[in-house]
Amino acid sequence: MQLSTRRVLDRSFSGLSVFSVALMAAALIVLLGPIFVRGAGAFVFRGTVEWRRFVLERLNRGDRDALAAEVAQAQRARKPVFEMVAKFRQEMEQGSPEIRAKYSKPLEALEEKLQALLGPRPDARPAVVLRDQYGQTRWDRAVVRLHDALYITRYDYSDPSRLGRKVEVPRAEEFKGTSLEPLFAYLQTNTEHMLLPRWTFYWRFLFDEPYDSYLFGGIWPALLGTLYLTIGAMLVAGPTGIICAIYLAEYAGESRFVSLIRTCISTLAGVPSIVFGLFGLAFFINALHVSDSKSVLAGSLTLAALVLPTVIRASEEAIKAVPATYKEAALSLGASKWRTVFTVVLPAALPGVLTSIIISMGRAAGETAPIMFTAVVSLGAALLPWQALSQPTQALPWSIFNLATENRMADEIRHVQYGMVMTLIVLVLLLNVAAIVVRARVSRKLRG
Repeated sequence: MQLSTRRVLDRSFSGLSVFSVALMAAALIVLLGPIFVRGAGAFVFRGTVEWRRFVLERLNRGDRDALAAEVAQAQRARKPVFEMVAKFRQEMEQGSPEIRAKYSKPLEALEEKLQALLGPRPDARPAVVLRDQYGQTRWDRAVVRLHDALYITRYDYSDPSRLGRKVEVPRAEEFKGTSLEPLFAYLQTNTEHMLLPRWTFYWRFLFDEPYDSYLFGGIWPALLGTLYLTIGAMLVAGPTGIICAIYLAEYAGESRFVSLIRTCISTLAGVPSIVFGLFGLAFFINALHVSDSKSVLAGSLTLAALVLPTVIRASEEAIKAVPATYKEAALSLGASKWRTVFTVVLPAALPGVLTSIIISMGRAAGETAPIMFTAVVSLGAALLPWQALSQPTQALPWSIFNLATENRMADEIRHVQYGMVMTLIVLVLLLNVAAIVVRARVSRKLRG
């Protein structure tokens, strides 16, 4: 090959490599950027006075005197709203049946929107459900609720050739010419005075218990449950996978039976994770009865079965990569086969073995299907370590799916969903970074 041709090929391949790296970086930015931007909203947001009330009353954090002054200030701003609504209700009840029929349902709808925005009236009976005891705790959601109070969403079907067109009608038109008409202008200009938003850094989102289906609080039970399941899986899959890899690489030799075993391991690595979930339910719970029903133990064993093929194959390749001269030198000095493997071969293969374990931890932390049948529940308290043997838990992957698909308040807690996703991604990234760091340090020590 001519030198000029080689240079052209080298530059072409270098250019393709740079392009591939740039393309991958752009894809990661496009994929992860919105997640991190919206996930950050779970930690940094404009919290209203209702948020600070909740934190003080439920979590016992905050300055009680300062909050009392803020609540009094907010109540003074809200007083005209409640007075206008009470006055109009009195006028309506004293009016004719036609007036009551005309304004009864619109007034109920307006009061419902106001309660969602500002919370219950001061003279209202104490609410039982937590979500009815507070107004909007986040300013971004308060803006949405304010829009709902100011406008009515309707659909125009006048054109039969098109689908219904969304039309927003000012709610003030329903009360035009009444004493309640000035209320809507007051709401539009004084909402900030009624809710007193303030920038908040809620780092305890990771460590607080959730309240009322994640409408309030943090994600600690789900985060802790994910750690329990991941660590439990690796406590089983790690030693088992390394022992299997040592057997296959150093003792098994080559035979049809060993080839069959390797084929089965490779096949298991490609089995859909939902199959492992059904297997865990049928084998660990129904057949072995490791627990009466779902539990962290059953989920950990199922995840261990899922990642075991990866640990075996990666560890086997790491062991085979150890130079044969290491073993020959140990054996020539009189070391037994067992001693050579565990004191020479395995330490030399340790960087690859540790990398396989930590990467498998990342996969175990992000799996949903294997644990949905064996370990997780939608709601529950954080478990103590000894409770994990017999109790189910929450977990980040399942909670993300559950909140996005089955929670009827999904629109209210989008920040929680994205916060969970961001936390899970960061957890997996940290595990992979840990694999790189551990591998580099162990390799450096082995080189002396």
